[in-house]
Amino acid sequence: MSARFQLVSAQIDAACEECQRPQNSVKLLAVSKTKPATDIAELYQYGQRAFGENYVQEGIEKINELAALTDLEWHFIGPLQSNKTKDVAEHFTWMQSLDREKIARRLNDQRPLSLPPLQVLIQVNIDDEESKSGVALANIAALAQTVEDLPRLTLRGLMAIPAANATAEQQAQSYSTLYDAFLELQQSHPTVDTLSLGMSNDLEAAVRHGSTMVRIGTALFGAREK
Repeated sequence: MSARFQLVSAQIDAACEECQRPQNSVKLLAVSKTKPATDIAELYQYGQRAFGENYVQEGIEKINELAALTDLEWHFIGPLQSNKTKDVAEHFTWMQSLDREKIARRLNDQRPLSLPPLQVLIQVNIDDEESKSGVALANIAALAQTVEDLPRLTLRGLMAIPAANATAEQQAQSYSTLYDAFLELQQSHPTVDTLSLGMSNDLEAAVRHGSTMVRIGTALFGAREK
């Protein structure tokens, strides 16, 4: 895992250098879903602090198991049902997959006052795929304003999962469209600074198109069991 972590870090640095961006301008989110807490603890020893989980109960179990590591930053990145919002509000640092006003209001109401506001990204269905969660481009502004008005949430930006079968040209167009939406959102919401885009197989392209956070699982932890 040490070698994989070094390789991914080098890939991010190289991608930043290629497009003349500062090397610290892209944050690595280690996607640890289905992987044991021992793997997270190992990556922690190498300096990794931000981890992403897709499943609420699995994530909470790891959060509790690793509670002694107080500077871990936990991101929820999967689809969220209404009956699970309390768990995310109470345990996670970031919510990356917000796509409905109802979920935003529940997260706000259930976020403990003893914790800082929950950091929120709006998930965008950039390719209008029926099988994917996320808001349409036209609906970003309305949901963003809802989040802005909720005191226990802080709007930080946008997240997307582009179509897996897109051509390079289609992918580039989707990335450019999302980046334009990100820049537009920044104009009206001063807390917006994060574009979560790019995974193990498209890291370089995502960085080239303005991503500030890449979500890497397989390249760090190895292949997952189906």
